[in-house]
Amino acid sequence: MNKNSLIFLLSSVGLIVLPHSANIPPALFGFFSLMLSWRFVCVWRPQYLPTTRILFFLTLLAFALLLSQHRHLLGRDAGTNLFILALGLKLLEIKAERDIYLVTYLAFIVAASLFLYEQSLLIAAYILAVCCALLATLVTINSIQVQTRAALKTAAVIILQAIPMAAIIFILFPRIEAPRWMLFEEKNKAKIGLSDSMEPGSISDLGTSEELVFRVKFTGAIPPPKQRYWRGPVLSYTDGKRWTQLSSQRFEAHTTPPRTTGIAYSYTLLMEAQEKNWVFALELPTQFAKPLAQTGYYQLINLENPTKRAEYQITSYLQYNTQRVTQIEYQDSIQLPREPSDKIKQLVTQLHGFDSKPDAFIQQLLNHFKQEDFHYTLTPPLMEDNPIESFLFTTRRGFCSHYAAAFVYLMRVAHIPARVVTGYQGGEFNTVGNFLEVRQANAHAWAEVWLENQGWVRVDPTAAIAPERIEQQLNLDQLELGGEIFFNASNAKHTNWLKKGLQLWENADYQWQRWVVNYSSNQSNFLSSFGIHDFKTMMQWLMALVGLITVLLSIFLLHQKKKAIDPVLRLYQQFCQKLQPTGLIITSREGAVDFAQRATTALPEHAEMIEEITAAFIQLRYGRVTTRENFIRFAKLVAKFKLNNRRLGWR
Repeated sequence: MNKNSLIFLLSSVGLIVLPHSANIPPALFGFFSLMLSWRFVCVWRPQYLPTTRILFFLTLLAFALLLSQHRHLLGRDAGTNLFILALGLKLLEIKAERDIYLVTYLAFIVAASLFLYEQSLLIAAYILAVCCALLATLVTINSIQVQTRAALKTAAVIILQAIPMAAIIFILFPRIEAPRWMLFEEKNKAKIGLSDSMEPGSISDLGTSEELVFRVKFTGAIPPPKQRYWRGPVLSYTDGKRWTQLSSQRFEAHTTPPRTTGIAYSYTLLMEAQEKNWVFALELPTQFAKPLAQTGYYQLINLENPTKRAEYQITSYLQYNTQRVTQIEYQDSIQLPREPSDKIKQLVTQLHGFDSKPDAFIQQLLNHFKQEDFHYTLTPPLMEDNPIESFLFTTRRGFCSHYAAAFVYLMRVAHIPARVVTGYQGGEFNTVGNFLEVRQANAHAWAEVWLENQGWVRVDPTAAIAPERIEQQLNLDQLELGGEIFFNASNAKHTNWLKKGLQLWENADYQWQRWVVNYSSNQSNFLSSFGIHDFKTMMQWLMALVGLITVLLSIFLLHQKKKAIDPVLRLYQQFCQKLQPTGLIITSREGAVDFAQRATTALPEHAEMIEEITAAFIQLRYGRVTTRENFIRFAKLVAKFKLNNRRLGWR
């Protein structure tokens, strides 16, 4: 194989496996990198290629590494690693064209396996680029003259010709869910996100994470930023330090649905894959469809596989009355781990928690947070012992979880049912795509208090101490530099152009996720809009469009303009024209070698020149390796060739 083609192939293989460095164990990636580097060295030092015995030892070592990391050969991770190791070992066996084809096909499989880990627009463009490079490799090993730019152009044309057919098959081919017993599912790696328990300060770990949680596109009105509360786990039990969930099955289901008033907000929520089955809807969700279900705490959960990205149609109301509360729910919401301290009781007494109506005590406590020396910070001091009491009387510095936990605790001391609600608050609006993006940095905790004739009412203590946290977006860049926590109009102007570019990209990624990655769940609705409602009609459309595209491509390929004559062939034709005066005319069925034999028999005095020109032509036209020097030499031979004048009358 040509050295340049081999280097091109090895480079393409390296680019394909490179993104897998984040998906496979370091030991296996290191083994593959060693095999690739070894083969690169052997391009210039072929004597260093391993013997059969060494290859057998390397194969055993690869299997040992694979089994040590996975202990089986089934599943996504083990299967991907097996193909990568096989690809690395096969690189050391490249000796003939058959090996080149096998390596290329293995590389295509490894490239496709990247979609098992990530399905973003960026990774799709990357895979398309490396597949173009692989196709160019196949073009170079099947070409007479190796030209990288021409090979890449040919590969790009092949991909462009295949796109219409691929698009039709993607849109119309039926999606059939594989049986569960056929799937070898991997355990999810730990993901950053909300937990089903909370300790004061725990949410601050998410406060600087830009990991995307979900996107929301409203069909009508969009709620103002301070009303964007995305409901998640409700935490009712506390041991004085940690707040945890209780199962809603502890009490009977609510027999009367919440009464809702005001605007109904309808939206499409695209959840990213996550470990938990929680779906963060704008509170309070009232309309949704399977596989969603609502717990007794009014939280939405996904009854199917939460590890897949999914899209839901939901309607929520911001004004509601949950009405009655069950006896068990009431008891859970006034639970305390022990008798509160005298300092706590004194504070509640001071704020008239024992002798005033709940509404009045709530306002007194919020004013206390606002008027006293309390501060909002993402980096509060440690409070390992008695965290609530330490926060209220000593540090007075904390994040949303500190304020929510302290507020609910004081409500319960005053015998007012209250609980902590966790979820997300706010979200950045993408003006290009008109949708909200909610990230881990928007993680939040607030309180719910049950009031007579009102039901569960949201109270957010953070809004009292830091209203900008609710009404503005966190400025993560400034936070890392120790600057302001929130965006404001002045610093937003300097980053407007950059923000616009990022929003363009986010919008492209959002559309990609909805209409390409998540198309399986939207296929039936999309095709129904074109009158395709059943499997038979779908297949008829599929076959008709595939046939039409096949005919159009065939016509295009068969009726292309004639290409310019190859310069090597043009020079050979000039040579043949010089022989025509002697009556030597090459026929359409006659090859260069046969014609040369006939010409040397007729012109023995020119036999040496004729054979030399013919050999040079065959080398340039059909040889594997050619150079510009060979072409120049061939051109000089043709120009030098002349017949004697006395031979012009010969027949």
